[in-house]
Amino acid sequence: MLVTCWRILFIFVNRKKKTMKSADLQYPQCPIRNVLARFSDKWSLLILTTLHEKGTLRYSEVCKSIPDISQKMLSSTLKRLEEEGLISREAFAEIPPRVEYSLTGTGESLMPIVGELIDWSRLHFKEIVR
Repeated sequence: MLVTCWRILFIFVNRKKKTMKSADLQYPQCPIRNVLARFSDKWSLLILTTLHEKGTLRYSEVCKSIPDISQKMLSSTLKRLEEEGLISREAFAEIPPRVEYSLTGTGESLMPIVGELIDWSRLHFKEIVR
C-alpha cells in the first residue's frame, strides 16, 4: 500500500517538478518553493514515510523497505535529508559498525501534512494521471 501511494505521489510531483524548476529561477526567494524542493522528490518522501511508519531503522532496513532504490541514491538522499534537518543519523562505535536513522522533530511535524497529501492523491489519482 505504501509503495502504491508513493507511486501516485511520484507521478504528481514529477509532472509539477518541470514547472517548478523554471519558476525557482524566477523566484529564488519564494519560501514555498525552497521548502518543497528539500523533500519533494520521489525518494525523500518515500524515506520519510518509511521512517515515520517503522520508526528508527538501520541503513539495511531502509534499503529493504524501499526495494527499487539503489544504494547510491539511498545514501545520497539520507545524507541530504540529514543536512536538511529532517532525519537524524546515529552511528554506534561497534564492530561491525551500526548506523540508525530516525525522523527529527521537524521531520515528524511534516508527516501529518504528507499524510494529507497522500490522502488527496488517492482521491484524485485518476484525474492526475490523465
